[in-house]
Amino acid sequence: MSKKELLDTVAFEVVVCTKCELWKSRKKAVPGEGNSEARIIFIGEAPGLSEDAQGRPFVGKAGRSLEELLRGVGLSRADVFICNIVKCRPARSRGPHQTEVRTCTPYLDRQIKVIEPRFIVTLGNYSTAYVFSKAGVSFSGITQVHGKSYLTTVLGLDVVVFPTFHPASALYYPRYKEMLMEDFQKLRTVLARESDL
Repeated sequence: MSKKELLDTVAFEVVVCTKCELWKSRKKAVPGEGNSEARIIFIGEAPGLSEDAQGRPFVGKAGRSLEELLRGVGLSRADVFICNIVKCRPARSRGPHQTEVRTCTPYLDRQIKVIEPRFIVTLGNYSTAYVFSKAGVSFSGITQVHGKSYLTTVLGLDVVVFPTFHPASALYYPRYKEMLMEDFQKLRTVLARESDL
């Protein structure tokens, strides 16, 4: 099977999943989308209201912010793969519970293994904590690690993990917007350096 077919298989399983309680209140599961050959995966926390309605990741205000940040570093949605650690919207857009993360992340693990990215950009505390746990890297909060590159091994793949703030944080806390923009410029430098190797 091709990478796209393997990702489609995961997506189908996500859409019909009933492994945790979140399926009872969702409108649509949000498997993730993008380039099956992407060098970069962007991983957020969980779908929000707009994502739950459309079944697509990052399509609301945070999604527009992410697209603007991608354009700023010469990328588009078509170049990358975008997903979340939890594939269904938690009620009232709360953070996902640990049981939900444990239940849902095998889907994410499979997506990462299929795509074999060179870079994993984690958006916010939840996705950073999860990816760092897979890499055996200690995590003390996004404010301590954002904008830094971590060359490590995740699920048997040698990757560069680049944590930054979730785009939604910039909508509610203007001071994060500037830091997010600075982080993406650092990401641009990291990507350019990798291309030169």
